[in-house]
Amino acid sequence: MAEEKETLDVEGTDDGSESAKEGGKKSGLLIIIVLVLLVALGGGGGYFAYTKLAASKGDETPDAPAEVKKKEKEKEAKVVLFSMEPFVVNLSEPGRYLKVSMQFELSGDSDEKAVQEKMPILRDVIITLIGNQTFEYAASAEGKIQLKEDILLRTNRIFGKEVFLNLYFTEFVMQ
Repeated sequence: MAEEKETLDVEGTDDGSESAKEGGKKSGLLIIIVLVLLVALGGGGGYFAYTKLAASKGDETPDAPAEVKKKEKEKEAKVVLFSMEPFVVNLSEPGRYLKVSMQFELSGDSDEKAVQEKMPILRDVIITLIGNQTFEYAASAEGKIQLKEDILLRTNRIFGKEVFLNLYFTEFVMQ
């Protein structure tokens, strides 16, 4: 009988401490959830208050971001493309050549005249760059992407500013 009492006391003690641990875990989880919700609500409210107060204190009107977005959309809508005449370039390997046509995306209408004036220089830079490529490199996707980036970098360097935003190959025939 004495042994039975001891086992009962031990079992009774284990049940009580497990319940306390589970209750502690649940209350800790509840506290974390409540804190996360408070931070989320406070952050959203703080952002809202900041944007409204900053807009009223600053020189800009509350509609200024909308005006900026409108101007950006107008800029995007006015895509100016400049076509280059197709040309054939010998690659670095004997008997291999590339016929390429391309269009440049200009940063604005005003740059078109300057590009037209420097056309011989642009063609020379592009021919020199392409002429140093191997057939395998120019045929690969990575090679074409790198070639675009190099052409944009070198042609923009001629003007000293970013005149060309993008380059599109409209014809790319290799043999």
